Amino acid sequence: MSALPLEPHDGGGRFPGFDVAARARHWDDATRAVVQGRLGRQPAMRFFTQTEEAAACALFDQLLHQRSEPRIPVVQMVDVRLAEDQTDGWHYRTMPPDGQAWRDSLAGLDTDARAAHDLTFVQCRWAQQHDMLQRIQDLATDRWHGMVAAQVWSLWTRYACTAFYSHPWAWNEIGFDGPAYPRGYKNLGVGKRESFEVADAHPHHDPVASRRRTRGAS
Repeated sequence: MSALPLEPHDGGGRFPGFDVAARARHWDDATRAVVQGRLGRQPAMRFFTQTEEAAACALFDQLLHQRSEPRIPVVQMVDVRLAEDQTDGWHYRTMPPDGQAWRDSLAGLDTDARAAHDLTFVQCRWAQQHDMLQRIQDLATDRWHGMVAAQVWSLWTRYACTAFYSHPWAWNEIGFDGPAYPRGYKNLGVGKRESFEVADAHPHHDPVASRRRTRGAS
């Protein structure tokens, strides 16, 4: 995914002028409180230690390619979930429960970073972090620090994507106009837009292919 724009209310460059927060008056009180709460000041850490928070921040920056401010506060949102045991309701039989799996996997990143570079994961350069994560992903069903690498990858990406795409700034970037209840839709059909929706300024641009080309060049 591309880095967030400097101005998170500009539709990520693909949906010019789009700001989902402008739709807040059409939501009911409960929905408005939940969504606007994601835009407010995030609570202090309750689950991650300072060391784990640092590693998690670097990990999420890599997974979501957030290299500059403003960043969606993914680590804070994941911390809330883990502190309140808001898991997906399941975990792999060969993995510990999510909270412990997060502690173990973040410690594993620091262990790998020290072995390879004599640094913690957050202290490593961007390219070094990327290479370490790529090696973990490439392990697939092999073990990594006692856990199946693919299952660790699933844990990281599930939590990262759930947090990222629940935030209004991400909605701006993909042109999603937020909860439909109780407003609803009237212009149903492929290619039809509501009056408040904004057309994609770059409908044929593939951000995934673009990122691959950029990585290949670097």
